[in-house]
Order: sequence, then structure tokens, then C-alpha cells
Amino acid sequence: MSGLSNFLIILLETVRDVLPIAVIIFGFQLFVIRRAIPQLKRVLLGFVYVILGLALFLQGLEQALFPLGKLMAQQLTDPAFIYPGGEPVGGMVHWTDYKWVYLFAAAIGFATTIAEPSLIAVAIKANDVSGGTITLWGLRISVAVGVAIGIALGTFRIVTGTPLHYYIIIGYIIVIIQTFYAPRMIVPLAYDSGGVTTSTVTVPLVAALGLGLAATIPGRSPLMDGFGLIAFASLFPIITVMGYAQLSVVSKKFSINHQ
Repeated sequence: MSGLSNFLIILLETVRDVLPIAVIIFGFQLFVIRRAIPQLKRVLLGFVYVILGLALFLQGLEQALFPLGKLMAQQLTDPAFIYPGGEPVGGMVHWTDYKWVYLFAAAIGFATTIAEPSLIAVAIKANDVSGGTITLWGLRISVAVGVAIGIALGTFRIVTGTPLHYYIIIGYIIVIIQTFYAPRMIVPLAYDSGGVTTSTVTVPLVAALGLGLAATIPGRSPLMDGFGLIAFASLFPIITVMGYAQLSVVSKKFSINHQ
């Protein structure tokens, strides 16, 4: 019964969150545009599907994905796992001691991004409007690779204790340079791709990993060092998506020159 009651609470919260969207859309349609809503029954049924789907999705995350991600973060950052001898060699933390953390961070970043509903929606629309030039899986994988690299680098930053702004400044310098040389049609999509990655699936797992890592490393503050991974997850997909487009252009030119 507790599971059912929790689902009903999530369902009501989802209705509360979706209701303002419906009010704005229907309000503008009826009172500003002053036209009847086409296929009203189909639209209402679609809203019911959205509410039920979101509620079931959030319930699944709360029961399975969140606890599992938290448990994995705690186990991988547990000093007993990282230091079988009981303490760091020489009493000092070395960044190579956390190699499994980097691997897990990259893997979880890639996997959660592939499963991210917002990215799937953007990839479908990009594929439609580009006439198939931007493939669904090509965009999703390039974004996922960017998130994987970003989260792994972000955990490295926490382990080493280096300032966050150094990484962000260098990253955006790379983005600015790429913007001048990447195909023009991919630049807006690349910038949007950085935003759609930080959504329902990715954020809780990444935040749990960062906080767990900062809480177990000597000299790290969960408040000062535990956050910041989401910034990496937003930045690096921009780099990889534009890089993917630039590599595609280069490979096409290479193929033409060798025909």
C-alpha cells in the first residue's frame, strides 16, 4: 500500500506541475488566438498519457535508480574499497587511487544520457527538421560521450581539489573557438544539447556521486567540492557535438578527395 500511496502522491504532484503548462497553452489558444483547439480529444488524451508516463517514470526512479546510484556512489568512494590496506599510501591521497570512480563516472554519465527523455525528444526533432542529416543515434551518442568525459573529469577535479573555474573557463574557450569553425547548422543544436542532459535521470545520480566522493576524501568539503559536476555535464556535450559535426565534414571531404 505504501508504494501505491507514494505513486498517488507523485501523480498528484505531476498533475500540479503539468497543469500550468496546460493552462498557458489552452489559455493562449482560446483567449489570444481565439480559435478552437483542433482534435481536442486527442490532445486531452495526450496530456493524460504525459501525466501518467511522468508519474510512472518518477516512481521508477525513486524506487530503483536513485537508491542504486546512491549505493554505488557510497561503495565506490568508501575508503575501505579504495584503500584495501586501510589508508592511503604514505598518508596522502593520489588521484590514481580513484580509477574505478572515474570509470564509473564516465559509464554512468554515458548511460544516463542515452536514457535521458529530453535528449531523445531533441534528437527526434533534430532528425526530422534536418531531413535525416542529423541522425538520432549520432546526436545521442555524441552528447553521451561528452557527458561521460565531463563527469569523469569532474570527479578528477574533486579528487585533486583543483578549482572548478579553471576547467569551466578553459572549456568555454574551446567552445568559443569551435563555434567559429563548426558547421553553422550544428552550433545552436550543440548549445541546446548541453542543457537537455541535466534533467531527471542524470542529475540525481551525478549529484549523489559528487557528494559521496567529496564526503569521503580527506580535506574535501561536500558543499564546496561536492557540487559542480552538473556544470561539466552541461559543458562537454557542446564540445563533443560540434566536434562530431567537424569530424563529419572532414571525413566527407576526405572521401571526396580520394574518389
